[in-house]
Amino acid sequence: MCAVGGTSYAGAVTDTPHPFGVSPRVLDALLGIGVALGVALVIAAEADSDPGGPPAAYLFAVAFGALMVWRRRVPRVVLTLTVLGIFTYYALGFPPIGIAWPAVAATYSAAEQGRTRTAIIAGAVLVAVAAFFRIDEGLPTAYLISYEMFTNVALLAAAIALGVSVRTRRQARAQQARILELTTAEQERRAAARLQDERVQIARDLHDSIGHSLSVVSMNAGVAAEALGRDRPTAERALAQIRESAGQTLRELRATVRLLRTAPDSSEPITAPGLAGIAPLLEAARGAGLQVDADVQVPEGALSGPIDAAAFRIVQESLTNVIRHSGATHVTVTAALEGASLVLEIRDDGRGAPAAQGSDGAPQATTTDGAGDSRTHAPPSGITGMRERATLLGGTLMAGRTGDQGFAVKAELPGRLQP
Repeated sequence: MCAVGGTSYAGAVTDTPHPFGVSPRVLDALLGIGVALGVALVIAAEADSDPGGPPAAYLFAVAFGALMVWRRRVPRVVLTLTVLGIFTYYALGFPPIGIAWPAVAATYSAAEQGRTRTAIIAGAVLVAVAAFFRIDEGLPTAYLISYEMFTNVALLAAAIALGVSVRTRRQARAQQARILELTTAEQERRAAARLQDERVQIARDLHDSIGHSLSVVSMNAGVAAEALGRDRPTAERALAQIRESAGQTLRELRATVRLLRTAPDSSEPITAPGLAGIAPLLEAARGAGLQVDADVQVPEGALSGPIDAAAFRIVQESLTNVIRHSGATHVTVTAALEGASLVLEIRDDGRGAPAAQGSDGAPQATTTDGAGDSRTHAPPSGITGMRERATLLGGTLMAGRTGDQGFAVKAELPGRLQP
């Protein structure tokens, strides 16, 4: 299949269908028939002395029309052959058919296919050559300029203008379709990103809440197992704490399921725990055998909702890590506003986590791009999630050993989110 400029004829035709759904090949065939009939009628009208005209002249009419079949594939070749055909027609002495009329369709086609310069040059050559021979024949210059040349120029200029206009409209439609396609793709990408963010958020919340509750349950189950038959009050307290932690886990799971079942456009507010709700976390830690001291100096309503919720989750995950990993007996939780920032610290006296210790024994800052993880051993469970929470809210989080014994998590978050 012939191709020009890397584009096949089939692609050029089928990729740009007519707005009314007509096949481009059908349009080209109809245009070719129209050109052939039009030129033939002019030949017949001019051949007064010889009715019907010379038969060979009509072959040119057929040839001019047949060239339209290739007008999209090779517009320059079609236009060049049309111009040469006009010159040959007149050189053979056939009845006059005008200079511009046989070339109108070819000139239009070249301009429509983006060959505007070629169309202009071909039109200029036709007009110039015709003017030269007409002057040589003795035609009055005034008549030539005022009528014949003006008519030829007007016809060719109109054909070129129409071709450019059609091409411009076609390109505009294609551009609009492309913009619509890109817009739709971008909307789908954003929707997928929002869905993924929601999934990650739900996964973090489930990890923090259920992980904390199960740690408390596991700890108290061990206490109850040891106390059964020997220390009934201790066993009862441990079982009561297990029941409370399990109930809290079920409530959070039900809330998550309700959230997942809520319609996307639902206006029902989604409440999240904040620092005002950490008392059950502290009691659960105490029930697991820890001595817990808390000093929360944050006025109610001083924090934005997402900040308050993130602070709760950081406390929850930090206490979970203390219960699971540290072997600590004492933990302190402090929260206070320092200027416009919330400073939150959870510190224990356990064995710490060597992976997160800095060279000076101070808590080591975890980097926002995860480089910290690659420079040390894996951080304690949940620290990555806490760090991501802090980073997403424009804050920082440090986690590491505080000396020979103990581990601390310190987060600094903006008190209020900026609009």
